[in-house]
This record gives sequence, structure tokens and C-alpha cells, in this order.
Amino acid sequence: MSTFLPIKFRSLTGKFFVLLVACACWQPLKSQQVTQNKSPLQLADQYFAAGEYYTAGYLYQQYLSKSGKSSNIQAHTVYAKKGRIAAGTPNISRADILYKQAESYRLANYWLNADSAYKKCTDNMDALYWSAVCERSLGKYVEAEENLRKYLSASGTKKFKDAAEKELQTLQYVRTQLAAADSAVQVKKLKTPDSHEKGAFAVVPAGGNQYLVSSTQADSVGKEKGNPYHSHLLYATLNNDSLAQLTPVVLPGVNKSLDNQGAASFSADGQRIYYTQWRKDRGRIVSSIYYVNKQSNGGWSAPVLLPKVNAGLSNSKQPFCTADGKYLFFASDRTGGSGGFDIWYAPLNADGSTGEPVNAGSVINTVGDEQAPFYQTSSSTLVYSTNGKQSMGGYDLFFAKGSEATWSEPNNMGYPVNSSRDDIYFFAPERTRLLANAMVGSDRGAGCCLESYLITKISKNKRLTGVVRDNESNEPVADAEIVFTDPTGTIRKATTNTEGKYVFDTIDNAEDFTISISKSFYNDTTAIVKITNADKTSKLTDQVFNTDVLIEKKRINPENVVTIFFDFDMSNLKREALSKLDSIYNIMMQFPSAKIQISAYTDGKGTDKYNKKLSDRRARACADYFIRGGIVAKRITFEAFGACCPIELELIDGRDNPDGRSRNRRALINISKE
Repeated sequence: MSTFLPIKFRSLTGKFFVLLVACACWQPLKSQQVTQNKSPLQLADQYFAAGEYYTAGYLYQQYLSKSGKSSNIQAHTVYAKKGRIAAGTPNISRADILYKQAESYRLANYWLNADSAYKKCTDNMDALYWSAVCERSLGKYVEAEENLRKYLSASGTKKFKDAAEKELQTLQYVRTQLAAADSAVQVKKLKTPDSHEKGAFAVVPAGGNQYLVSSTQADSVGKEKGNPYHSHLLYATLNNDSLAQLTPVVLPGVNKSLDNQGAASFSADGQRIYYTQWRKDRGRIVSSIYYVNKQSNGGWSAPVLLPKVNAGLSNSKQPFCTADGKYLFFASDRTGGSGGFDIWYAPLNADGSTGEPVNAGSVINTVGDEQAPFYQTSSSTLVYSTNGKQSMGGYDLFFAKGSEATWSEPNNMGYPVNSSRDDIYFFAPERTRLLANAMVGSDRGAGCCLESYLITKISKNKRLTGVVRDNESNEPVADAEIVFTDPTGTIRKATTNTEGKYVFDTIDNAEDFTISISKSFYNDTTAIVKITNADKTSKLTDQVFNTDVLIEKKRINPENVVTIFFDFDMSNLKREALSKLDSIYNIMMQFPSAKIQISAYTDGKGTDKYNKKLSDRRARACADYFIRGGIVAKRITFEAFGACCPIELELIDGRDNPDGRSRNRRALINISKE
């Protein structure tokens, strides 16, 4: 019984696909035309040439263990006949085989094995550089920098001098990312059966708690024709942080002995699956995008090669359908791009086909490789992976706001979303914050393959602060009542301090909301919240600052006499009276030389003595209101007239006239400007 381990195969263009190779109890593949008469060295070279690097590394190790300490080993060509050494083939040293073994593990992304092997190549300066790369991938940043500096300071020709200097820049960038890490972002590996050996990547929703995931599986057919292990689409159930109950997606007509499937996306209506299909052809990976239609029985149709998106000899992969059903984003190395694989998009037609693809433009694409596009329609945000920009190592995830060919400058998603290895696939639900509940594909784990990680970001507290000012003097207004209503209809209130400042804690979103301001002697004001600045240095709270709100004092014509009314036998100021008094107050504040004369009256009921005292209380109530507001007493005079001078008849035809009496219970306030 053979034990199989999957590896990520890196093609000549630097892309990753999950393949499977034999390990431990090694058994060669019949498709390689391997015979038992070939030595492990010959087989190792053969598997290395075929891109099955982990098997090659294992076979080099097997050969080195058996060959002992011999310094030179006769090399055989891959297809040399039994018992013959290829003519003209030089002897190969043990050091050369050690180096090739290290290369095998590195190309298979077994960084720990590779680093250990490179360290044995003590006479090979290039091994020092690659050891540093391995150490960076393993998070050993101090050791990586030391080895890079040793490499650069060594004498002699250095094949990877430029690459080593770039690697130093990467280490510096890693430090800045680690220092700026968002502590609110939590990363947890999704528990998926055997994902460290078989991979589990490109997770997308399939409805409810069902998801599609790409992973290596053993096929029941084709075992006699070659490697039975290929990448396929699987349904999986997501429960908390676990992907379980993996079952294959049945795609009729797929040649499981040759083809791999993965990196899928559902159409907006759920009636189609677009996916990548690839195979190895004469040493290179050939990939295309297909789609299948849902059938009435719940199954899927035979795959259809997507026209226009697949062009000539170019490769296309990793399709993503936008939530509004308008576009298909994908990665392709077709002509017309910036270099390598670029992000492209094409309008989707009702029948599942597309219009002509359009390049996403040079803001997004680089001379390097871009891949695995994801577009969140609700936030107009594109997330994709690239090795063409400064990264923490390998591929990093970037995001850019915009649509179609108009994009903002992309930003690195930062640590811990990205790592010092390859971070490629991304998914987040619509109408949520991008990192509130997302999933990424990464090989940062101990395994060799891309696995899926759950990203959650705890919402930071948001505090809204602002200032209320007088619109004429620009002075802060104290004791103003501020009312803030959130989207749920919950009302919050605050009062300005002596500096005119107000504060609202735990605001979900401080933009596009309104606040209402009330203050005695001022007009009620409603203002739209408009953020002018933000302080996000705190890891727990974002401080956002609203633009200053200006409120206007109430005004009246100072030449008019203002009349206010009182209830029977009462001297307290009524609500409607306060509004009039506030207007007079504004005039007094606006014109420091202005004075007021208060004349108070009663109706005819009661004795003259009592009415005199009652009208005095009414006059003093008005005067005290102004004095409490800051008007000095010397600017106010008042007189109590009792029942004198009624303006309405209180008896009509001998009958009491209540309306007339209410009009006589009054105070007249005369404003004069000097």
C-alpha cells in the first residue's frame, strides 16, 4: 500500500495547482514509464523534470542515504537504456545532488525540509540565499536577514544578488506589517479533513451552510492510466470553523484520469457553476474556464467551454461572478495584458456566455502575476492576489475600490490577513464589512498545500465628537441639547459642555446621519453629520470628528411690543411665552445698549391689593428669566398695574366673558435701542 501526499505544483509561470505524489512507501506512476531497473537518482531526475518535486526530493534522499559518502556519482540520463551510462554525461557530485534535493523540497513548498537541505550545501553560495528565503517563509526573519547579508557580502559572482536585495526589502516590509497588525482581526484555520495533505481552497457559498471547495481526491477510474489523484470540486458543510461532509460535485463528461477542476463560482441566480479545468500537457499547465447548467433533477449538465474568455493558446482560470449578475471576473495570460496573468472581466449574457473580455487596467495589473479576483458589489471593492507588488512574501491579497476599468490605488490587506507565504483566494459575503466574516486561501500552515482560513474582525468602537458654535460670534455654545438617531431608530442624547463639545460613544456608522440641536434663545437646528477627520491610532476606538455645527439666535423686530399671557391667578411662564422671551433675549444680546420695559396686568377678579401683588409677580417672572440668561438687571425696568387698563371687556350684557379676562392677564414688554 502506498501513502500519497499532495503538493502544490508551481508551473513555469509561477501558478499553483494541487497534484499528488507518492511518499514514504514510494510507488512510481505507470504514466511515467518507470521501470524497476532505474536507480533512485534516475527516477528522481525524471520526477523533477515532470514537476513532481516532493517525490523527487524523497528519491534524492533515498539515493544519498544508499550512496554513503562517495564524492562523485555517475549520472544517468532520464531515459538511458538499462545498464548504460549516457555518453558524455559527467560525474555528478554529492553536493550537486544535495542542492537538487533542496530545490525539490522548495519547489514543493516544503519549506522546513528545504531549509534543512540547503544548510547541508555548505560549499554552494546560492544555497545560502535560498535558505534565507525558506527562513522568511518559516517566519525566521532574523536568521533570514543574517544569511542574506552574508550572501551579499561574500566575494565572487552571486547569481541571486538582485533577488537577495529584493528579499531584504521584503523583510523590511514584513516588519512594518507586523508592527501595524490590526489586533481586531482574528485568523483561524478552517478544520477540513486532511487539508494539510490534500489542500482545501477557493471556498465559495452554495446556499445555506453549503459551500464549494477545491481539494485533491482519489478517482475511482483511471488508476491504470496514471496518477488517480486530481483536484476536484466538492460540496462541504460549514459549521462554525469546520468544513465537513465533503462530497464530490458530479460533472458529467469530465475525464477524471486527466483533468483537474477547482476555483469555482456560482452565477448570481445559482443556475450555473463557472470553474477552472486544467491538465499537464508536455510539461506545462493548460487551464480553461468551463460552466455547467443546473438540470431539473438538481444535477449539472455536461461542461461547456466558455467562448471568448478562453482565447487561443492562452490560459484562463479562477472565474468569479458578481452578485448583481453583470460581470465575470477571471485571471488570464492572454495577449493585451500587463504581463503574466492579469485580472480581466467580461459582461455576462443571459445564456451563460460572455461578451468580449476587458483588461482591468494597469492600476490593478502589473508585470507580475495577478489572480483569484473577488468583487464585493455592495461595497464596490475588488480583492485579488498578486506577486507584482511589494508583499510579505510570494502572493499577497490586495483590495481596490471601483468598478470595471476605474479603480482606486490598490492597498495591501496587511497582516494577519496576509502572511510571509502565498495568500491567494478570498471571499466575503455581500452587504457586510469586508473582513467581518471572510475566508482566504493560504499555504501558511505546516502542510504543503493551500488551505482555507476564517477571517473575523471585531468591530472597533466608534466615538463621534463635534462642536456647536454661534453662527455670528463663532463662540462655542454650552448646554445645547444634541439628539442623535441611529438607523434602528434608537435616540441618543447629549449636552454640550462649556467648550461647546458633545460626544456619542459606540456609533456603528457616523456618516450620512443627522443630529438635532436645541438651545434656549436659538432656533432649533438639524444638521447632516459630515466627518472632517478621524483618529484611528487606538486599537479599541476610532475617534471621528463631525464638522462644527452653527446655530442661529432667534430674532424679533425690536420696534414691536411683545405681549405674553398668564393663566388665572398664576405668574409662571407658559411654554409659548418662553419662545417669545427667547426672541427678546437674542435682541438684548445682539444690542448691548438695548433696554426693556415690562408692564404686567391682571384681570378684574380679586381685590386691588391682591391684583397689584399678582401683577408684580408676573413682571418679576419675566425680568428674572432675562437675568438668569445673563442680562444685567439695570437694563430691565418693570411696573405692576394690577387690574388697570383692560384691553377686553370682562362682562358682556352682564355675563362673564372668560376669553376677555384671559386676554387681560398679560405682560407687555417694550424693547428700546439706544
